[in-house]
Amino acid sequence: MTAPLGKLADRPAPQADSPPDDLLSELLRSVRLSGERMAEYTPGPTFSIGFAEVGSLHLIEEGELDLRIDGRSGVDRVGRGDMVLIPRGDSHRLSDVEASGPVRWLHGTFTIGDPQASHLLRSLPDLIVLGGAGTPVPEGLEVARRMLLIEMLSPSQGSAVMIARILDLMFIQIMRTWAAGTDVEPNWLAGAFDPQLGPSLQAIHRDLARDWTVDELAQLCNLSRSAFAARFAARVGKPPATYLAQVRLDSATDLLRGTALTIPHIAERVGYTSEAAFSRAFKSRYGTPPARWRRDLLGRG
Repeated sequence: MTAPLGKLADRPAPQADSPPDDLLSELLRSVRLSGERMAEYTPGPTFSIGFAEVGSLHLIEEGELDLRIDGRSGVDRVGRGDMVLIPRGDSHRLSDVEASGPVRWLHGTFTIGDPQASHLLRSLPDLIVLGGAGTPVPEGLEVARRMLLIEMLSPSQGSAVMIARILDLMFIQIMRTWAAGTDVEPNWLAGAFDPQLGPSLQAIHRDLARDWTVDELAQLCNLSRSAFAARFAARVGKPPATYLAQVRLDSATDLLRGTALTIPHIAERVGYTSEAAFSRAFKSRYGTPPARWRRDLLGRG
């Protein structure tokens, strides 16, 4: 007799030999990315529209626009077919271009639902543009763009959730495309996408308490110590030991903020052999010992 089917909505149980989540998946899950809403802009011939405080995705459907990001010199020209991501939420303005003709673009917003995401956000650029003369837009993103248009032009039950989920997927795909490029600036995401360095970054993030040495990390990547150290610095932007120390302290701030663990316990969790060594490293980076940092944070709350 045929065995009865399980609940169709249940997720399949993971197989014992299934590969673990990759580093990008783990970190994106930890920051609870959430696509919020989508709006269409069709301004008149002269305009300057500001955006601030949340991550933004602009999909240019028609015409050309000038993009200015606060605190950044120069102007970026974007046009039809471009996908413009402002991942950190930097304040910016889109303005008309003389003799450009009608313009139309879609604007989606993102929020990062966890203040502990500082390590991820700091490593991203203020602007990522796909399309035009830059990195081509992958086919999957074009499909997502068309899906957004369908949900906006013909909304039905569940459209709000569909739009939010599509925005989430587009954010991730744009970051993946950008990080896989050959001219990306050094950061942890570029390192995670490097097939030779990826194992070392995953090992660091999954076992911060381990007393990692450069030799051990190099062995994970099947590289010599010198080749590994040089490649890591070139792709990630800092030496392996510096990166490990920064990730440990980032994790420590998460634990200080979000748990009631004692300082010695936190020091042990993030790989320090003594509370004194942890406090010295923490103060060197943040300007105050961890216990006082936690008290000041709670006092502001």
